[in-house]
Amino acid sequence: MNATCRMSLQVAASLGLLMSVSLSAQSAAPAAGEVTFAKDIAPILQRSCQTCHRPASVAPMSLLTYDEVRPWARAIKMRTGLRNQRGAMPPWFIERDIGIQHYKNDPSLSEEEIEKVALWADSGAPLGNPADLPPPLVFGDQSEWSIGEPDLILESAEVIVPASAPDRWTNLGTIPTGLTEDRYVAAVEVKEFNDIPADGSGDTVGGRYVFHHMTYASVVPNGADGEGTTRFPVHEVGRNADIFPDSAGRLLTAGSALELETGHLHSNGRETRAHLKFAFKLHPKGYEPEIKHARTFVGNGVDIDIRPNQGDQELHAYRVLEEHTKIVSFEPHQHAPGMRMCVEAIWGHSIETLSCAGYDHNWVKQYIYEDDYAPLLPKGTILHIIGWLDTTAANRNVADPRNWSGGGRRSVANMFIDLGEALELTDEQFEREIAERRERLGLTPNDHLIGCPLCLVEFPSQVRATNDQQ
Repeated sequence: MNATCRMSLQVAASLGLLMSVSLSAQSAAPAAGEVTFAKDIAPILQRSCQTCHRPASVAPMSLLTYDEVRPWARAIKMRTGLRNQRGAMPPWFIERDIGIQHYKNDPSLSEEEIEKVALWADSGAPLGNPADLPPPLVFGDQSEWSIGEPDLILESAEVIVPASAPDRWTNLGTIPTGLTEDRYVAAVEVKEFNDIPADGSGDTVGGRYVFHHMTYASVVPNGADGEGTTRFPVHEVGRNADIFPDSAGRLLTAGSALELETGHLHSNGRETRAHLKFAFKLHPKGYEPEIKHARTFVGNGVDIDIRPNQGDQELHAYRVLEEHTKIVSFEPHQHAPGMRMCVEAIWGHSIETLSCAGYDHNWVKQYIYEDDYAPLLPKGTILHIIGWLDTTAANRNVADPRNWSGGGRRSVANMFIDLGEALELTDEQFEREIAERRERLGLTPNDHLIGCPLCLVEFPSQVRATNDQQ
């Protein structure tokens, strides 16, 4: 999550922390082995919760100080105990007992940490010794970007969303980039700016925002079909910035414009004026990418049949990879009935699950694989996604369990997509990636690496090169 608070809120948070320490009646030295807020819980909150749970951010309550956290102790125990299921906190839903387990920026709690939270809540949520408290985190204001100082910032037109109205699906036009030469993008970050007060809050992520998502691309006006067009990852509320691999920058063509194709707007209970800012970090002039971005969109939006008041419904979709592919991320996208999604790779007689994740439409997540564990799949591999849905009253995200639904863009309709990013590799690049990974990880003939069916293979070109060196 990248929404940030103002510097004045940092000061207030620090003062609140001091006040909570000085005023608390539970600041006596803790008993040996006792789990306390100061020593055990505060570090967990700082690492995995406070980026969102603070003033003017996406979460509905602040968890910066003991006095703020104490009333929520039982709820925190319940939410962290859900682990990878809908409603779990922090919202990281990767299942630990199947598939790849190495991801970047993983905020999830270990089993030991989940047990500590439960024990702390059950023992009265003591503060403990104030001297054990970690220094408060310092957050930047909303003008700061997680990608660093942008080289280019583009701003959309403003929209006005009524306090109560149906969802709106709209094109917001184009924004000229102003570039006079081709440049390549190293990273992009998108934020919504609106007139909701900094101390305003809502019961959901959408309570602070009106953009559910925006799909966009850079295009060359009046150019040939598709010429100079670059699609960028969809912006979704609460989504992290996208930092592209160093060898695979995305093109912004000279004279191009951002086409804001489809913005999904929703009401949040108050009339809101809002716009988006698109911040780009560019590679130096003269940079050329070595690897192409691959379109590995897997999904089904045509013949979705979601029956009313029924749990454990399944959807399936397939895609054959036409080139060697490195899968960079897994990004399940469904709508309210969605409960879980898995992606598997089928190559020859091998069928292997790459990732499974619970799904909660309130918190759309992108799971980025660590570099040495990102799936490396040969051409001809079939990607298969499986989705599980629940339209019973047990799924509180569903507005009315009695309604049938099919594919569509409104929140009451459904989508079934893996929006994960991928890279397209030549034969030479594919073989080199495998050889380098095998060496870095020290793989032996007795090892198996999920998502890399050829990681233990020495290709003829590599054997010839070894023989020539000898």
